[in-house]
Amino acid sequence: MRAIWSGSISFGLVNIPVKLFSGSESNALDLDMLRKSDLCPIKYLRVCKTDNKEVPYDEIVKGYEYTDGEYIVLTDKDFENASLEKTHLIDILDFVEEKEIDTRYFEKPYYLEPDKTGTKAYALLREALKRSGKVGIASYVLRNRGSLGVVKALDDLLVLNEIRYKDEIRTLDELKLPKGENLREQEVELALSLIDQLTTKFDPTKYKDSYLDDLKKVIDQKAQGKEPKPRGKEPQPGKVIDMMELLKESLKQKRKEAA
Repeated sequence: MRAIWSGSISFGLVNIPVKLFSGSESNALDLDMLRKSDLCPIKYLRVCKTDNKEVPYDEIVKGYEYTDGEYIVLTDKDFENASLEKTHLIDILDFVEEKEIDTRYFEKPYYLEPDKTGTKAYALLREALKRSGKVGIASYVLRNRGSLGVVKALDDLLVLNEIRYKDEIRTLDELKLPKGENLREQEVELALSLIDQLTTKFDPTKYKDSYLDDLKKVIDQKAQGKEPKPRGKEPQPGKVIDMMELLKESLKQKRKEAA
């Protein structure tokens, strides 16, 4: 893996030199955009709006429209100078219980590796987080953007989970949500029984992207000149259903599988 950032974790008066690595990767199929008539690949060009001429990448700069039509050009040095300390620091501001953080806030994981001069301090923070059962809320700058994250101990590793700011979370005001006043206690009890039947230890290796596999099969079939057939059943439109009967049948099915 290649480090995408280097700096320090600030923990009180302790500074821990670290390198940052991406902790996730995309498994999406790499699809090209084609012209429908002859399947010619589409090329995206960087074109000037004024003269419609293509602009080489090395001639492109970043700018902020300060007033109408007037731009302030910003260089990489400008972004760094905006706060030299913050661009090289993961600053732990608070420690909290992880369960207090709404899952809607979590966005992207990163791995933190200590520099050879910071191994003891790294291990100290990791052990303290493990024993306390808490996580650190940290601010940092990555890719010219101020970010918020959660520093967590995971086995021998410190993980930095990027989280969203409060104003990035949408409210529920516009959603039409049921209150639950029409639920019967028997239905709730059956639903709880079904949850118990389906409860297990979390094992991420069990879960595969089956849709990606199905899509690859469609590609293979088309490559062989075959017309792919729909896989599975199309969801039926909403209708009034007997929840009790559905829950009972679900429980019966799970008991048969267990037997």
